[in-house]
Amino acid sequence: MELAAAFLVPALLGCAVVCLLARRKNIHIWAVPYLKGLAAKRPPREGPVHVMLAVVDHYEPYWNGASASTARRRVERWVREYPAVASRFADSAGNRPRHTCFYPEEEYDGAIMDMLAGLRDGGFVDVEIHLHHDGDSAEELREKLLRFKSTLHERHGLLRRGNDGDLLYGFIHGNWALCNSRRDGRWCGVDNELVVLRETGCYADFTLPSAPSETQTSKINSIYYARDIPGRPKSHDRGVDVEAGLAPSGDLMIVQGPLTLDWRRRKWGLAPRIENGDLSFDNPPAPRRARLWVECNIHVRGRPRWIFVKVHTHGCQEDNMEMLLDGGGLASLYRCMEDGYNDGERFRLHYVSAWEMYNIIKAAEAGEDGDPSSLRTYLTERG
Repeated sequence: MELAAAFLVPALLGCAVVCLLARRKNIHIWAVPYLKGLAAKRPPREGPVHVMLAVVDHYEPYWNGASASTARRRVERWVREYPAVASRFADSAGNRPRHTCFYPEEEYDGAIMDMLAGLRDGGFVDVEIHLHHDGDSAEELREKLLRFKSTLHERHGLLRRGNDGDLLYGFIHGNWALCNSRRDGRWCGVDNELVVLRETGCYADFTLPSAPSETQTSKINSIYYARDIPGRPKSHDRGVDVEAGLAPSGDLMIVQGPLTLDWRRRKWGLAPRIENGDLSFDNPPAPRRARLWVECNIHVRGRPRWIFVKVHTHGCQEDNMEMLLDGGGLASLYRCMEDGYNDGERFRLHYVSAWEMYNIIKAAEAGEDGDPSSLRTYLTERG
């Protein structure tokens, strides 16, 4: 009886704390899919299981109202230090890590873009589009995106062209508010944002997960197509999973990162903390976290042996930059991924950019199978 009480009392207290925190942390939005996911099949035990790792960075040099000199010093540090870090590591095919910088439209700085283009030319980073906006109309949003992608390509040689010749870009929404998903309508304003993104050349959105924000969708740990629902914000709350052998279905592909609860890292010793793939100074990479990311089992339906792990960071904030670069956070990330998921038998690791991850997803959708290492440029690039 005493043994049962010793177990039961903390368990009940833990459940009570979780219930109390659910609303404050918006866990109620995704609680049911999370519980269903616990019962779902874990990653296959028979190898090889291929793990695609992408680090997407909300890359904001002008964060916190920085001056131009401060913003440029932040980027200069990345130019100086990141290649030395990335060059020490290699995946199963010999590819080194490639950081994807989602750069804010409203922070355009030609000198910074030239620095990032140089890193891109060296094979160390790729550049996509980030945007913070508020109260826009659909036409205002369209004009911003078209102008910015043209500037990135014509002045700095960034982005790439699709088979139809149109400039393509990946997207992360500022303040997590994709498709006007805040209840108060702030930091977006465009209910049909998914359509605008598709029509301006966005190949996929990489915003999610956004938990604990209210902008988090009820659909989690998925790669799916979202369809615009006219007049309704947060149209991407649900969607159709990308599946091998099936045609695209919807307005925009949503590529989510891992979202789960970490029961081994608890607040007050009772309530589990949210694991959302954020790499920050107060939550650096660790083997325990990597295991949770892989166990989220994000994959294209019909291709369970291809697992996609997309983690994110804000790499131009000083505390995060210290952790990632000087503090060895990125080195720790690559090391634990190579140690845990690159033995060549059970697991094979693949470092990918956001664009390369998308290519492999589209290859899986088209029915490709086997080793994805040669599929990172599956879609034709021109431009």
